[in-house]
Amino acid sequence: MPKNSKAVKRELDDDVTESVKDLLSNEDACDDSFKKSSLIVNNHEGERKECDVEEGGSDGEEEERPAWNSKLQYILAQVGFSVGLGNVWRFPYLCQKNGGGAYLVPYLILLILIGIPLFFLELAVGQRIRRGSIGVWNYISPRLGGIGFASCVVCFFVALYYNVIISWSLFYFSQSFQQPLPWHECPLIKNKTSTYVVPECEKSSATTYYWYREALDISDNISVGGGLNWKMTVCLLVAWSIVCLAMIKGIQSSGKVMYFSSLFPYVVLICFLVRALLLKGSVDGIRHMFTPKLEIMLEAKVWREAATQVFFALGLGFGGVIAFSSYNKRDNNCHFDAVLVSFINFFTSVLATLVVFAVLGFKANIMNSKCVALNTNKIVSLLGNGIEPSLIPHHINLTHVSQVSAEDYKQMITVLERVKEGQFHTLGLASCSIEDELNKAVQGTGLAFIAFTEAMTHFPASPFWSVMFFLMLVNLGLGSMFGTIEGILTPLVDTFKVRKEFLTVGCCALAFSIGLLFVQRSGNYYVTMFDDYSATLPLLIVVVLENVAIAWVYGIDKFFEDLKDMLGFTPYRFYYYMWKYITPILLLVLLCASFIQLSMTPPSYSAWIQEEAKEQTLNFPPWGIVVCISLVVMAIMPVPVVFGLRYFNIIDDGPSGLSTVSYKKGRIIKETARPGEDDDTSLIQGKSPSEQPSPMPGNSIYRKQSGSGGPDADTAPNGRYGIGYLMADLPDMPESDL
Repeated sequence: MPKNSKAVKRELDDDVTESVKDLLSNEDACDDSFKKSSLIVNNHEGERKECDVEEGGSDGEEEERPAWNSKLQYILAQVGFSVGLGNVWRFPYLCQKNGGGAYLVPYLILLILIGIPLFFLELAVGQRIRRGSIGVWNYISPRLGGIGFASCVVCFFVALYYNVIISWSLFYFSQSFQQPLPWHECPLIKNKTSTYVVPECEKSSATTYYWYREALDISDNISVGGGLNWKMTVCLLVAWSIVCLAMIKGIQSSGKVMYFSSLFPYVVLICFLVRALLLKGSVDGIRHMFTPKLEIMLEAKVWREAATQVFFALGLGFGGVIAFSSYNKRDNNCHFDAVLVSFINFFTSVLATLVVFAVLGFKANIMNSKCVALNTNKIVSLLGNGIEPSLIPHHINLTHVSQVSAEDYKQMITVLERVKEGQFHTLGLASCSIEDELNKAVQGTGLAFIAFTEAMTHFPASPFWSVMFFLMLVNLGLGSMFGTIEGILTPLVDTFKVRKEFLTVGCCALAFSIGLLFVQRSGNYYVTMFDDYSATLPLLIVVVLENVAIAWVYGIDKFFEDLKDMLGFTPYRFYYYMWKYITPILLLVLLCASFIQLSMTPPSYSAWIQEEAKEQTLNFPPWGIVVCISLVVMAIMPVPVVFGLRYFNIIDDGPSGLSTVSYKKGRIIKETARPGEDDDTSLIQGKSPSEQPSPMPGNSIYRKQSGSGGPDADTAPNGRYGIGYLMADLPDMPESDL
């Protein structure tokens, strides 16, 4: 056929050239007429290979890309990844600290302005390009390929310490099968003459002592290593073994685990909420939680913390979102998924907050009752010796101290404060207020392993609730771990074509070996170090670059065309302005605010001093500061390194440098790259298939249609079938003519 001929024969046996660019831009839809086709591959030596490809089949030319068994499995995986431990022990703390119910307003605003647009963006690029984070950003712009590597490094850092938290939960879970619970009361020391309470426990509390001494056996500072804690070492090995077994077959194995690990926490939270609401004082906790302090909303710190929580709650920048969405069908409605998962995450946080403060309200009432009894006894002992009996209201009977209510005690204290004035403080009486108890803000491990644990000791059937609670923490942690590990494995498998089983085992074994750092006696301090410095700044930088890469490098207009082709409809114009202007500006402001905060706050950690039985804030030693800075630098270093290597042409400025890759129904068909040929240029440069030069006949994939289809099967290159065929010898033919 002449090169410039406009006549096209719509014969089923026509040889059609399918370029790499068009396949990636217009992936085949799952239609019956395309389920069986004949692939003919011409290599440089002129050899001609033909193979029949059946749905679900594979041969030497193909590599199967896994797919989710169902949409529910995929949604559960994304929910499991985004809903983690932070929803239970970080969000309630921020809510209490930053204005109660008023905190939900800036959180919702920033969820809409930052969270949902960026979550939608990551879902879309993963589903569109069908690679992990390395392949996606290498494909969008080779010079920004370091974004994917930076995501992998951050994922690895986070996985190192996140699984340690899961191992702590496993330890408490294993210790919950006893009555009474081992942290129910302080241990006693017996000698020949007397029995007394352990001084460290007596100065603190039973749950605090158990956490720091029995579980962690913590050292006084980070410089004192103290050797391995064998109990936590075993738990860490179990945690990594669970992750390895669940991930070894990719989404085929982890997807099935998601049904339990993602849904079980909701069952536990609802059970806890119902149980807590039946306990005395739970309503006080919920009322305290949602009493809005509107004046706090005007503080910049509240908005910064809300933005940071939105950012980390959805798992942005880790690569897990991209990895999970890369196994989707190309026409999946990822916009619906983004909105659904984001609001499930938000309502989970609110549900967890209700549970936490209902339980803490119950605990506050118990603590307040103990305080009232203790101080009422003090008043009785001071009657006639500092306190005149006439000052006690007549309706209060001090002969039965246990019958004095919190309201009665408050009346006595009010009278004594008014009469005694300057001498009141010498009496040593506490105010005993439920509000004061609830204002003792706790977060993180302090909430889960101390405050919440102490509250559960007062529950009827406390071992049962303890087992449920720590099993819930394990499942919440595992759901996030699966996404984090997938953010490491999927990009590496896509890029280096290694066996996923071997890579999974190697990655988990390496992580366990490095993780031994966190299970020595000073390990908790290293967890704090990694939590504060290995993720925050690097992830913010990664997400800023992701947004800029799509909106300004690739082009927001071209991205919208891709979304229209992929989804079947044009997304709301709202996203256009968010991605191009609003979200990048907000991210840069958040990045600067976080950098200023880290710069102005000297690196420090909270150490447990055994002799004093209390926490004390200490600065990291010089070597610790070096490690903190190194974590940030190592995490973000791949970005400038890859940019420099590409810019100075030290490595091939192509999306892979190894081979060009075509996708067909989730399969990968590899071709040997020709020197000088830049694959994927149509998507990067935004050209339509008709504007691209035709592939050389010496290295082409021809497709012979063997299904039964009429002429209409070829008339919609970007429509239902989404193929975008080009005739091998008609490079200048308009797409509409095809």
